[in-house]
Amino acid sequence: MNDQEAKAAKIPRDRDNDYTNANAARRREFVSERTGSSLSHVSKYSFEPSVLPGNIENFMGVAQVPMGVAGPLVIHGEHARGSFYVPMATTEGTLVASYNRGMYLLAECGGAKTTVVEQYMQRAPAFVMEDALQARELGKWIEQNFAAIKKAAETTTKTGKLENIGQLAVGPMRHLRFNYSTGDAAGQNMTGKATLAACEWISKNYPRGARYILSGATDTDKKHSRINMLQTRGKRVVAEATIKKDVIKSIMGVDTKELFWMRQVSQAGSFLAGSANNGAHAANGLTALFIACGQDVANIAESHAGVTYCQLLDNGDYYWSITLTSLIVATYGGGTGLPTQRECLEMLGCYGAGGANKFAEICAATVLAGDTSLTGAVLNGDWVSSHDQLGRNRK
Repeated sequence: MNDQEAKAAKIPRDRDNDYTNANAARRREFVSERTGSSLSHVSKYSFEPSVLPGNIENFMGVAQVPMGVAGPLVIHGEHARGSFYVPMATTEGTLVASYNRGMYLLAECGGAKTTVVEQYMQRAPAFVMEDALQARELGKWIEQNFAAIKKAAETTTKTGKLENIGQLAVGPMRHLRFNYSTGDAAGQNMTGKATLAACEWISKNYPRGARYILSGATDTDKKHSRINMLQTRGKRVVAEATIKKDVIKSIMGVDTKELFWMRQVSQAGSFLAGSANNGAHAANGLTALFIACGQDVANIAESHAGVTYCQLLDNGDYYWSITLTSLIVATYGGGTGLPTQRECLEMLGCYGAGGANKFAEICAATVLAGDTSLTGAVLNGDWVSSHDQLGRNRK
């Protein structure tokens, strides 16, 4: 490709005002000329492109994902209380039907209890010193000067609060984990800006000077890690319920003793596989909720991690809980304010300030509902037949 061809192949942009219907149309025409695709469905959207700065670049249209609704999901939580109808955006047949069945089961058993037990968002810089001794001394100095470091970090944000700084020693390096509370925002960008200010303060004020890298990778942003399962990233939220033996037998055709037997088998399998979640399929429900409600879907890599814990009770009922250890959600900022995403958050009563913990509890209860339904389907033998009936698009 020569220089003239390369220039002609550049995606059209308007430096002064790129978020217009006209510029979106220019880009669709540009793509159509070069690919032969019509983009007639991509071109159909119901909002003004002027709402999109900060969410997308080179806007040309929309990807429309079918959306269903499941519920009512009955929750008795600290923040989520009542019956909720849950929007789920997915292209997987049987998913909404399965979650709907699990929600019905939970409702018939009195609903789910939910609790947000801890919440942090991290940025994890690494300071590189001349040797391990100097790195250790820097770590002590950081502990002694936490109040000043906290003040420097919080000059960049109104809602972010630096709660503590974890430390890990490797050779001449001091890996730090700055742990923040971030209100109703997910907080990745917020904590990055705050930590940069803190690291600059450390670098300028530490007597010997200190070289650093803003991300030393122990925060494992948008990647699953054991450290975040143990120490929490985003929100650590629990959903739990007591499943009545006669109710699950009636709805799903399974016995709680068989359910507990299956739990022992799957627990061993999850251990062998080194799974990030020993439950059934947290990523399915969370992804459908994330797409519908304007969450950063890449955070599913971390958010689906969880621990299922169950007990077969003396009366034959079944205690079932799921702990999501690193659920990253927001009800303010990012994609949450876009038109359809805002409508879905409003369906749940979660849009805006004060909604993040409520939304987290709804996410956890949705996962619990989905896990009960899929586990019951596998145990009862109707998992494959359900997909045959509802899950195949043969067009």
